[in-house]
Formats: sequence, structure tokens, C-alpha cells
Amino acid sequence: MTYCVGIKLDAGLVFLSDSRTNAGLDQISTFRKMMVYEKAGDRFMVMLSAGNLSISQSVREILQVEKIDNPGGEPLTIWNAPSMFDAVRVLGSAVRRVYDQDAASLKQSGIDFNASMIFGGQIKGEAMRLFLVYSAGNFIEATRETCFFQIGESKYGKPVLDRMVTPASGLDEAAKCALVSMDSTLKSNLSVGLPLDLLVYERDRFATDKIACIDEHNPYFHMIRSTWGQKLRQIFESIEDPHWNGGATAHPLRSADCRYEPMRKITHPGEKIV
Repeated sequence: MTYCVGIKLDAGLVFLSDSRTNAGLDQISTFRKMMVYEKAGDRFMVMLSAGNLSISQSVREILQVEKIDNPGGEPLTIWNAPSMFDAVRVLGSAVRRVYDQDAASLKQSGIDFNASMIFGGQIKGEAMRLFLVYSAGNFIEATRETCFFQIGESKYGKPVLDRMVTPASGLDEAAKCALVSMDSTLKSNLSVGLPLDLLVYERDRFATDKIACIDEHNPYFHMIRSTWGQKLRQIFESIEDPHWNGGATAHPLRSADCRYEPMRKITHPGEKIV
């Protein structure tokens, strides 16, 4: 399994991925899930992948050379596409090509065609864009209302992103939030693991040098992991315990004007609750 997150902000893009693959209890390996495509001054794109590793690797390989028809011009690739929308169409075509090649044989072996990608970046002449690509090669785009995408084991890291990240967030703040999200996932799911790849892209740069590989010895991530746990414990302990019988509290647990009645007990075999 894996966990990847891509965030689109007014100031730029943030990408974070783990590197664990799991094919059984004794087959846990490290494979990077992030690919960076950079043509300095012209375009910058990042792809994160989750799902079946053989499918993801095939898509990554084919994407380098995949072409789609462009009526009235040369075939489109990720290197000459005039927009991110056209570039993600090329990615979708690569996914479908792998499906055509491998889906039937995978199905015969009892394996579903399972792969998803986060694809984002910027091509000169247009704004930054971020997409979530599904196994069928179709895709959706991030909006201001939904400014991040997750793939893989997303449920553990989603709450902190929902609460903290907005399009107006700064790049460093969003990177910190992504790392906290990853820490929550690492804490709760053994199928996600270090090292991590973190990339931050600043708007209109068409290149970046803000790329970090984070392992168990990384001092900043070690600080994040210990501090986040400590602060959560402090906040939890600062919340008052429930008061069952009212008393000296402004926040009674049981309220007389509650719309719904408390659960009733069944006290003998013939009793029915309707």
C-alpha cells in the first residue's frame, strides 16, 4: 500500500509520497512513488502513483514516450503539450494502453487493474493545475474548494488536511501539514513507510530545488513526530471530562432539551422497542 498527497495553493504546489510496497508479510520493499518532469523555463510536472506496482511502473515508462492525436499539428506528449489538461490526457492514454496490454492477463491471475495517480504542475502560459487520475484513465481537477488530493491509505491523514489547508496557506505551512498528515498515517498503518519524498514548487518558477528525501534519521521529521504527539496529548488533556449529572460545568453531557431520547433498555424477553 502507499500514501501520497498533492496540494495546490495560490503560492505553489506541494507533493509528498511514501515509498513502501507490500506484497505479503515477508515481501516489504522500497520503491519511490514520485516522478518529476522538468523542462526549465517551460514546464514542470510531478506524478505520484499508488496501486499495483507493476501497473504504476509500466505507466511511468510509457508516459515518457506516449503520444495522442492532435488534429492539425504534431502528436501531443507531456513534453510539448500546450496545457496541463493536454498533458494529463496523455497520462490517461498511457494508463489505458497499459490496461489494454495487461488487464486481461492480470484478471486471469485474480489481480484487479488497480492504479491511481496524482498529476500536477505548470506549463508556461497557464496557471498551475492538479489532477487525480483513476484506473480507467479518466481524471478530475482540484478546485479552490478541494485543493488537495490523496491516494492510497488516505483516511488517517485526511482530518488534519481538512482542518488546516486552504488555497491561501503558505508553502512551508502546507509542507508541514502534509508531513503531519503522513505521520498520522505512519502511526496507524504499517503498509505505509519511510523514506518519504517531499517536493515544493513555487508558482511560475518552472523548476524547483526544494526536494527532500526523509528517512528515520531526518531531524525535522523526527521533531514533527514527537512534537505532534505531545501537543495532541496536551490539547486532549485540556478538554474537560464529561459531566454526567450536570454540576459545575457550562457543558453538560446530557441535556433536557435534546431532540432525541436516550437509548432505552430491553429488560425482559417480550419487550419490543419501536
